Order: sequence, then structure tokens, then C-alpha cells
Amino acid sequence: MKASNELKWVTSARNLEGFRLALTFNDGSQRVFDCEPLIDQYPIFAPLRDKAVFDHFDLDGWTVTWLHGTIDIAPEYLYEQSIVA
Repeated sequence: MKASNELKWVTSARNLEGFRLALTFNDGSQRVFDCEPLIDQYPIFAPLRDKAVFDHFDLDGWTVTWLHGTIDIAPEYLYEQSIVA
């Protein structure tokens, strides 16, 4: 993937099967991000293992957040680690 100097942010998101999110970014690109590896590897994401918590996310103007903004993932990371939808 070619690196871009343009700032990326999430403009919309929806749940997919499992712990995946369908994301749209400010450049119009649509990508799919799988959160399960983060949930499995990093304790901060452990609350997202509860599907009810995972499914109840918000957008804060930049990225996806959970639990009133106490958990988030950098939009650049979401973009770089996702696949084209």
C-alpha cells in the first residue's frame, strides 16, 4: 500500500459479522477492519469481547470509539490495517 500524507478520519461505520467493522473514510474509500486481533492481544480492548459492547460504538468526528470514548483506535491505524471492501 502506498503511504499517503493526507490525514484520514472515519466518516461512517457499521458492524459486520464477528468483530469486523465496515468503515468509510474522508477520502471516500470503503474498508473493512477486523478488531479481533486487538481484542485478543491488548487488555485495553478486552471489554469489546462482549459483543453488546462492541456493537455499541460511536463516531467522535475522527474515529470509532466505545464506552463513552474510553476506548478508541487511531483512524490512521484503522486505515492502514484494514482491507479494501
